[in-house]
Amino acid sequence: MTKHIFTGFGFGPIQAGLFVAEAFKSGNFKRIVIAEIDQKLVDAVRANNGTYYVNIAGFDGIRTAEIKGIEIYNPANSEDRLKLLDVLSASTEIVTSLPSVNSYYTGENSVAQLIAAGLNKTRSKPALIYTAENNNHAAEILAEAVEGKLKKHLPDNVQFLNTVIGKMSQVVTDKDEILRENLMPIAPGIDRAFLVEEFNKILVTKCKLANFTPGISGFIEKEDLLPFEEAKLYGHNAIHALLAYLGAYKGYKKMAELKNDKEIMKIARDAFINESGAALIKKHAHLNEELFTEKGYRAFAEDLLERMTNPYLDDTIERAARDPQRKLGLNDRIFGTMRLALEQGIEPVNMAKGAVAGLVYLKSSDGSVKNATSWLWKDNDSIKDKDLLIELIDNAEKSLLKA
Repeated sequence: MTKHIFTGFGFGPIQAGLFVAEAFKSGNFKRIVIAEIDQKLVDAVRANNGTYYVNIAGFDGIRTAEIKGIEIYNPANSEDRLKLLDVLSASTEIVTSLPSVNSYYTGENSVAQLIAAGLNKTRSKPALIYTAENNNHAAEILAEAVEGKLKKHLPDNVQFLNTVIGKMSQVVTDKDEILRENLMPIAPGIDRAFLVEEFNKILVTKCKLANFTPGISGFIEKEDLLPFEEAKLYGHNAIHALLAYLGAYKGYKKMAELKNDKEIMKIARDAFINESGAALIKKHAHLNEELFTEKGYRAFAEDLLERMTNPYLDDTIERAARDPQRKLGLNDRIFGTMRLALEQGIEPVNMAKGAVAGLVYLKSSDGSVKNATSWLWKDNDSIKDKDLLIELIDNAEKSLLKA
């Protein structure tokens, strides 16, 4: 079998601890190449002979994986850029794992520009392009951006894939924490460590390229990813945020501390199974997928509640709660789940408690929760179910104050 060639854009914990790690483990790739603009990180991995380390948190401890033989280039460097273009022209699997889809367009050497330039070179091999930016339509956005740079239709042997990645991860930058947890830095000379959970059940769009077998074989293909993306946003992401905000409200510092708080865990479990789960099952039961059944969704919820509070993942409340203005957006994890539940005739009383704790964490100008919602929703006066949401928040606020 002809060996594959991998190119990844961005060198964060998901790229390093999932995509590159799986490509390396498969043995199906003759070259694994990374494009990264952090020159210090590029230099450190090169100086370590293309080897880096990932710390993997299981339920019984942390182990370290060594990934070897990686090529890493900075596209801002003219020599490195030429090498990247050469490898892109022959790559069979390309992965973007960047802060957001906005990164596709950023700078003279944008990802869209580089991929387009690589596709423009003479090539006969098919290519899968995975997008891992936590956006339901990342593949379509990148495909449009690349096609705009090509100024012609995309080749028939190239397919852009969306992903649903439920793998929790972080970059640990605190030197004391790296020493305390006995973590292996990414490479010698870098005071950063990748820490990812062991979970590797990743969903991707079904590959439709003729006579092509992906080099990374462990992913689960789905014809339609959108229902599963909703389960990720309104289930996994929503409850992770709810736990973080309730934890902050009660003064906790680590997500693992919540495991022993019966009140918080009951709110989270009820919100997950009886509100998020009940709504998603009603919406997607017709798909005949195991996830969208009472048994399947309960197993999904219980597994995630255990993983979210895994002490070896060492997740902090502050990290899980960050960016509250985005997470409390009308269509995002907390209020998006509440609105979905209301659409399905379910009263999200437990999600509302997470919303109140989130609004307290966000803080409005005068400290009142009601003012915070007015500020967040100032451009959405006519939103559906606004009065119901406000009523739920008022009741949840009273309930939390009593507790």
